[in-house]
Amino acid sequence: MKTSKLRVIQDYEKLSDEIKEQVKLVYQDGYSQHLIEFRNSKGEMVSALPFETFDKIYMIRMSVMKAEQIIDSDADFDEDGNLKEQMKEKYEEDYSDVDYLSENDNYSDE
Repeated sequence: MKTSKLRVIQDYEKLSDEIKEQVKLVYQDGYSQHLIEFRNSKGEMVSALPFETFDKIYMIRMSVMKAEQIIDSDADFDEDGNLKEQMKEKYEEDYSDVDYLSENDNYSDE
């Protein structure tokens, strides 16, 4: 049975480094193709990257352009927008005990 998790809409820049690294592990091929759209509390259409932790469901607010800029400027990604193998291995080792990362497989396969 799923418990009710806190839902958080947050900008990528305001995420902790730990959460950013975990997001990279889930979305190893970039973010823009995984964005979803929904209406916020003001009824405005917003695009965001979904990411789930043990106690929260993040909707990481970003546009397609912003998602592409984040990947382009991040040294952890190669010129094709894929997470570099050495970084993937480092983050997998750093977060090998984080069970909730497997819950995010549903997002990254879409």
